[in-house]
Amino acid sequence: MHTLITNLNSLWRVALAGLVLGAGLPMVFAVGVRFWSLAETVSADGRVVQRNYPALAVALLCFGLIVAAILTGILYTAKAFIAARFGIHLFGQS
Repeated sequence: MHTLITNLNSLWRVALAGLVLGAGLPMVFAVGVRFWSLAETVSADGRVVQRNYPALAVALLCFGLIVAAILTGILYTAKAFIAARFGIHLFGQS
């Protein structure tokens, strides 16, 4: 019974990580693209009629989260390389 509880405990963590990273990041990107399209209204002759600054702020926040997640993933993956080459220890590595 202890093994089953341990396995289920690990399973929900993996499922949560898969949901956040596998479906969550593309969803955040899609929300950013949608708000980016709402950021300004264009007239028939191509001039910008009205800017929607809250939509632009939400779009930039979404894109910033995506960039931060990508950079964190790259740095986490390359932490041994960075520590060996530059002597910088990331993410509590000793």
